Amino acid sequence: MAGVRSSRNRRQPEREGNLPKVLGINGPEFLLLLIIGLLVIGPSRLPEYTQKLANIVKEVRRMASGAREQIKEEVGIDIDEVDWKKYDPRQYDPRRIIKEALLEDDTKPVSTGAPAAVSTAAATAVAEHRPARILERLPEGEPAPFDSEAT
Repeated sequence: MAGVRSSRNRRQPEREGNLPKVLGINGPEFLLLLIIGLLVIGPSRLPEYTQKLANIVKEVRRMASGAREQIKEEVGIDIDEVDWKKYDPRQYDPRRIIKEALLEDDTKPVSTGAPAAVSTAAATAVAEHRPARILERLPEGEPAPFDSEAT
């Protein structure tokens, strides 16, 4: 099918070796930053910072599970149960949608009688409420009227 991309054409994250690049940092650069961080922190403060990192990870996990539960309460379904394929915008072919809309039969019944009388009455009511003043074109060279309160 023309215009539909397969999953093979998706852009894959940049990789060096088997490790994916995160924030433009590859594996060896990450290890170097980790070693520099350990040297800056030092062995005396390492347990303290390790505990802080563990607390941060626990808090982030708690917040993520809380958000998941809140979504489940508000929406009424579990996120894992959602069929995400039906929400994929790549499945919508505008040509197919237009073709189906044009070929779709109009099944609205045509009624006779009272609605025609109502529409005639409505047309006469609209004609009666037209403005009495008709705008005329200004003569050549005459400036447009100015309303100081309008500006």
